[in-house]
Amino acid sequence: MTDPTLRLDKWLWYARLFKSRTLAAKLCQSGRMRVNGTLIGKSKQVVNQGDVLTFPKGEHIRIIKVLLLGNRRGPAAEAQTLYEDLEPPKAKKAVLEMESADVRTAPVAKRGRGTGRPTKTERRALDKLRGDPEDDAG
Repeated sequence: MTDPTLRLDKWLWYARLFKSRTLAAKLCQSGRMRVNGTLIGKSKQVVNQGDVLTFPKGEHIRIIKVLLLGNRRGPAAEAQTLYEDLEPPKAKKAVLEMESADVRTAPVAKRGRGTGRPTKTERRALDKLRGDPEDDAG
């Protein structure tokens, strides 16, 4: 008896790692997908239980271990049982916090409704209040 297998593009779609099977097939054909460390170039590549998949997804490199093959594209909870994420991507919130920690945000000036654009004098006063070094030189 042979081990059960499934096409790689179909499994990626079943596991809800891609929105459509077409997108999964394009990644497989791009030559940027690895199955057990071997580069593949075709979406008809078969995947077995225990295989390790490595592929780029957005800005992250995903490393996925196939636990089950599945037989349909079910709900997300069912799809998450098909694989184990060996190196989950950083949470977006944590990445945004790290990026914004270095950036100083200036307070926003409030203007009354209907007062129009600030005059040159008012704009310079606002720039001085914010501490913009470029505008102090003039």
